[in-house]
Amino acid sequence: MIKQKTVIKVGTSTLTYENGKINYRRVESLCKVLADLHNSGEDIMLVSSGAIGVGMGKTGLSKRPNEAKKKQALAAIGQCELMFMYDKIFGEYNHSVAQILLTADAVETESKRENINNTIDELLSMGVIPVINENDTVATDELEGKNIGDNDMLSAIVSHIINADRLVILTDIDGLYDSNPRTNDNAKKIDVVTNINKTILDMAAGTGSNRGTGGMITKLQAADYATKRGIEVHVMNGSNPKTIYEIFEGKTPGTKFLAQH
Repeated sequence: MIKQKTVIKVGTSTLTYENGKINYRRVESLCKVLADLHNSGEDIMLVSSGAIGVGMGKTGLSKRPNEAKKKQALAAIGQCELMFMYDKIFGEYNHSVAQILLTADAVETESKRENINNTIDELLSMGVIPVINENDTVATDELEGKNIGDNDMLSAIVSHIINADRLVILTDIDGLYDSNPRTNDNAKKIDVVTNINKTILDMAAGTGSNRGTGGMITKLQAADYATKRGIEVHVMNGSNPKTIYEIFEGKTPGTKFLAQH
């Protein structure tokens, strides 16, 4: 079997409940699936949002603050909790994890991108699962909507840097619909997208959840970036992580965006 590289991106809405506290049942299921895929011979990397959302839960905040310094403080609180959780749960399946925190300037030059690739390659060769996030505690690029933008785009950039075979973006809806499924009961899911054009982009309605930063539009932007660089992208519901297996079985549980070659 040819070993492939897969980047899994998980969003705040998948990791947490509405009150911001961690959904342990879902996170444990996700870690078990990823550990199992790793055991099967896949190289797995996890791009994980959730630091600010988890920080909100730990401090009892019900609404995401607007001030950058408050979001940075929440990220500092939440990132500790996230990594403690991943280290503990993956450890139960005999896997080690490594934290990689990136900022926009860390990916701005070829030499810096090569350093990231070398580090991740070495971790993978050691059998370690990299857990990647944007460093919100010291960088405001994502917080203020500049540069990388959010972890959807970060996951696409990382996928390109490491020459991944596929990117799987987990979210809180089943995939891309021809209209907003939250407001239109007749909305139809699109299984395969061969080309991301204006018509496809116009289908991405909504602004995301109270705990996260993105919506379907950020996932389409990430998919556009990745597919143009030869990477297959899947956008799917993360509420049942076992569904991820279907991608590796050649099925399409969400929306598959074909790589452009």
